[in-house]
Amino acid sequence: MVEKLAGEFDVAAGTLYIPHPYPTGEAERWIGTLSAAFEAGILAQFAITELDTDELRGSMGLQLSNEHDAGELGYWIGRDFWNQGLATEAARAVLRYGFEELQRNRISAHHFAENPASGRVLQKIGMTHEGRVRQAIKKDGRYRDIELYAILKEDWSS
Repeated sequence: MVEKLAGEFDVAAGTLYIPHPYPTGEAERWIGTLSAAFEAGILAQFAITELDTDELRGSMGLQLSNEHDAGELGYWIGRDFWNQGLATEAARAVLRYGFEELQRNRISAHHFAENPASGRVLQKIGMTHEGRVRQAIKKDGRYRDIELYAILKEDWSS
Protein backbone atom coordinates (compact mmCIF):
# COMPACT_ATOMS: atom_id res chain seq x y z
CA MET A 1 0.00 0.00 0.00
CA VAL A 2 2.94 2.37 0.67
CA GLU A 3 4.11 1.91 -2.89
CA LYS A 4 0.67 2.75 -4.29
CA LEU A 5 -0.03 5.79 -2.08
CA ALA A 6 3.44 7.34 -1.86
CA GLY A 7 4.20 6.61 -5.49
CA GLU A 8 1.42 8.80 -6.85
CA PHE A 9 2.92 11.60 -8.91
CA ASP A 10 1.42 14.44 -6.81
CA VAL A 11 2.61 12.86 -3.55
CA ALA A 12 6.13 12.18 -4.78
CA ALA A 13 6.39 15.65 -6.35
CA GLY A 14 5.77 17.29 -2.96
CA THR A 15 8.48 15.38 -1.11
CA LEU A 16 12.23 15.31 -1.28
CA TYR A 17 12.92 11.59 -0.98
CA ILE A 18 9.97 9.80 -2.55
CA PRO A 19 10.72 8.84 -6.16
CA HIS A 20 8.29 8.65 -9.04
CA PRO A 21 7.77 6.13 -10.34
CA TYR A 22 8.08 4.31 -7.03
CA PRO A 23 10.32 1.26 -7.53
CA THR A 24 8.81 -2.17 -6.93
CA GLY A 25 10.04 -3.54 -3.60
CA GLU A 26 11.23 -0.16 -2.31
CA ALA A 27 8.42 0.06 0.27
CA GLU A 28 9.48 -3.23 1.86
CA ARG A 29 13.12 -2.14 1.88
CA TRP A 30 12.22 1.22 3.50
CA ILE A 31 9.96 -0.36 6.10
CA GLY A 32 12.76 -2.83 6.89
CA THR A 33 15.08 0.04 7.88
CA LEU A 34 12.69 1.73 10.33
CA SER A 35 13.18 -0.49 13.37
CA ALA A 36 16.97 -0.18 13.30
CA ALA A 37 16.74 3.60 12.82
CA PHE A 38 14.39 3.84 15.81
CA GLU A 39 16.67 1.67 17.95
CA ALA A 40 19.63 3.87 16.95
CA GLY A 41 17.68 6.92 18.09
CA ILE A 42 17.81 8.68 14.73
CA LEU A 43 14.24 8.30 13.46
CA ALA A 44 10.74 7.81 14.81
CA GLN A 45 8.41 6.95 11.91
CA PHE A 46 4.67 6.34 12.18
CA ALA A 47 1.93 5.07 9.90
CA ILE A 48 -1.08 7.34 9.51
CA THR A 49 -4.11 5.07 9.41
CA GLU A 50 -7.88 5.27 9.28
CA LEU A 51 -9.06 4.99 12.87
CA ASP A 52 -11.84 2.47 12.24
CA THR A 53 -10.13 0.22 9.70
CA ASP A 54 -6.37 0.68 10.26
CA GLU A 55 -6.02 1.24 6.51
CA LEU A 56 -2.89 3.19 5.59
CA ARG A 57 -3.37 6.84 4.65
CA GLY A 58 0.22 8.13 4.88
CA SER A 59 3.29 8.31 7.08
CA MET A 60 4.89 10.86 9.38
CA GLY A 61 8.16 10.87 11.24
CA LEU A 62 10.79 12.74 13.16
CA GLN A 63 14.40 12.70 12.01
CA LEU A 64 16.24 13.06 15.32
CA SER A 65 19.32 15.03 16.30
CA ASN A 66 20.23 13.85 19.77
CA GLU A 67 23.20 16.21 20.05
CA HIS A 68 20.87 19.20 19.74
CA ASP A 69 17.69 17.71 21.29
CA ALA A 70 15.94 18.47 18.03
CA GLY A 71 13.78 16.75 15.46
CA GLU A 72 12.68 17.42 11.91
CA LEU A 73 9.11 16.55 11.01
CA GLY A 74 8.39 15.03 7.64
CA TYR A 75 5.31 13.37 6.18
CA TRP A 76 3.30 12.31 3.18
CA ILE A 77 -0.41 11.66 2.77
CA GLY A 78 -1.99 9.64 -0.06
CA ARG A 79 -3.59 11.91 -2.67
CA ASP A 80 -7.12 10.58 -2.06
CA PHE A 81 -6.86 11.62 1.60
CA TRP A 82 -5.72 15.23 1.21
CA ASN A 83 -7.78 18.00 2.83
CA GLN A 84 -9.28 15.74 5.49
CA GLY A 85 -7.22 16.99 8.44
CA LEU A 86 -5.13 13.82 8.68
CA ALA A 87 -1.77 15.58 8.46
CA THR A 88 -2.73 18.15 11.10
CA GLU A 89 -4.06 15.51 13.50
CA ALA A 90 -1.02 13.28 13.04
CA ALA A 91 1.40 16.21 13.34
CA ARG A 92 -0.10 17.25 16.67
CA ALA A 93 0.37 13.71 17.97
CA VAL A 94 3.95 13.52 16.69
CA LEU A 95 4.78 16.92 18.27
CA ARG A 96 3.41 15.68 21.58
CA TYR A 97 5.53 12.52 21.26
CA GLY A 98 8.62 14.53 20.33
CA PHE A 99 8.31 16.98 23.19
CA GLU A 100 6.94 14.73 25.94
CA GLU A 101 8.45 11.31 25.23
CA LEU A 102 11.64 12.21 23.38
CA GLN A 103 12.27 15.46 25.29
CA ARG A 104 13.10 17.47 22.18
CA ASN A 105 13.65 21.21 22.58
CA ARG A 106 12.97 22.14 18.94
CA ILE A 107 11.05 20.51 16.13
CA SER A 108 11.40 21.94 12.66
CA ALA A 109 9.94 21.20 9.24
CA HIS A 110 10.24 22.48 5.72
CA HIS A 111 8.21 22.25 2.55
CA PHE A 112 8.65 23.19 -1.08
CA ALA A 113 7.53 26.77 -1.63
CA GLU A 114 5.09 25.63 -4.31
CA ASN A 115 3.25 23.46 -1.75
CA PRO A 116 1.48 25.99 0.50
CA ALA A 117 -0.92 23.32 1.85
CA SER A 118 1.96 21.85 3.84
CA GLY A 119 2.68 25.30 5.22
CA ARG A 120 -0.90 25.57 6.43
CA VAL A 121 -0.53 22.25 8.29
CA LEU A 122 2.60 23.53 10.01
CA GLN A 123 0.91 26.80 10.94
CA LYS A 124 -2.11 24.95 12.38
CA ILE A 125 0.13 22.97 14.74
CA GLY A 126 1.71 26.16 16.06
CA MET A 127 4.95 26.26 14.11
CA THR A 128 6.51 29.62 13.31
CA HIS A 129 7.58 30.46 9.78
CA GLU A 130 11.31 31.15 9.99
CA GLY A 131 11.99 32.02 6.38
CA ARG A 132 12.57 30.90 2.83
CA VAL A 133 15.77 29.34 1.60
CA ARG A 134 16.12 29.99 -2.10
CA GLN A 135 17.06 27.14 -4.42
CA ALA A 136 18.01 24.98 -1.43
CA ILE A 137 16.88 21.67 -2.90
CA LYS A 138 17.39 20.11 -6.30
CA LYS A 139 14.68 17.64 -7.24
CA ASP A 140 13.79 16.32 -10.66
CA GLY A 141 16.49 18.50 -12.20
CA ARG A 142 15.01 21.71 -10.79
CA TYR A 143 16.21 23.93 -7.96
CA ARG A 144 13.45 24.57 -5.44
CA ASP A 145 12.90 27.10 -2.69
CA ILE A 146 11.91 25.75 0.69
CA GLU A 147 9.93 27.34 3.51
CA LEU A 148 11.27 26.72 7.02
CA TYR A 149 9.11 26.31 10.12
CA ALA A 150 9.84 25.37 13.74
CA ILE A 151 8.35 25.20 17.18
CA LEU A 152 10.14 25.21 20.53
CA LYS A 153 9.06 23.12 23.48
CA GLU A 154 8.41 26.28 25.51
CA ASP A 155 6.09 27.59 22.78
CA TRP A 156 4.28 24.28 22.40
CA SER A 157 3.59 23.83 26.10
CA SER A 158 2.36 27.36 26.74
